[in-house]
Amino acid sequence: MELIIDNLSKTYANGVQALQNISLEIPTGMFGLLGPNGAGKSTLMRTIATLQEADKGSIKLGEIDVLKQKNELRQVLGYLPQQFGLYPKLSAEFLLNHFAILKGINNKGERNDLVNALLIKTNLYEVRKQNLKGFSGGMKQRFGIAQALLSNPKLLIVDEPTAGLDPVERNRFYNVLSEIGEKTVVILSTHIVDDVKELCTNMAIINKGQVCLKGNPKKIIEDMKGKVYKKTIHKQELNSYKQNYQVISERLFLGKPNIHILSDVNPGDGFTQINAELEDVYFSEIFNNTNAKSH
Repeated sequence: MELIIDNLSKTYANGVQALQNISLEIPTGMFGLLGPNGAGKSTLMRTIATLQEADKGSIKLGEIDVLKQKNELRQVLGYLPQQFGLYPKLSAEFLLNHFAILKGINNKGERNDLVNALLIKTNLYEVRKQNLKGFSGGMKQRFGIAQALLSNPKLLIVDEPTAGLDPVERNRFYNVLSEIGEKTVVILSTHIVDDVKELCTNMAIINKGQVCLKGNPKKIIEDMKGKVYKKTIHKQELNSYKQNYQVISERLFLGKPNIHILSDVNPGDGFTQINAELEDVYFSEIFNNTNAKSH
């Protein structure tokens, strides 16, 4: 199964170009969609999920023309949006059972087996009788995945799923997604670089509605090998360094800015070469895309 997005564009009534000629081929497995807030990730996810229309372009999942065969797509889609509502006074088991009935799973025995299997898969079986208002953020996200898997989807979309989760909950969530990705097209939309590095075999970076870069994360990092340098500087020097070097990221270290720059040659000047990380690739692409737009 493969999801093919071709030349997809969307402009809102206020003139914002949310998507500009997006083309991606997404095979079975985990696909990471990276980009800053406002990059167009959620617009793309909602369009694939048939929740809004595109201005032009096409989306196909196998033989399904997504933009024309919305009902057919919805039957094989699992979707976990960035914000989703829960019924706080109902238990996880009751609510999953209710959702299963709404999806047409009418045989009680089959339904109970499915609900129990999903509660086990998402590590919620022990708290299945507990009302959702007592769930932590990570438990709520795992419940969201459980309900998204009720229809045994061929395509699963998760939008910013680990924002606000602690490291333990995040790892649990990673494990669930990784297992699902063995048989399903899973799109993970996020601005958290580590999510993609840990989970995905393919990825794309989008910014301002355009694809900046796509490929295998390890290969993408390898292509930047030997080009990233770091240096700790004084705060008042930051603007000067930005004018003289391609500064792709900055963070405070013991109160002083620690900057990473991109350079094809050793810049000297006290810089130290470091191993490139996916975060360096990400910031470099966002930097280049933003600068290209401003000129």
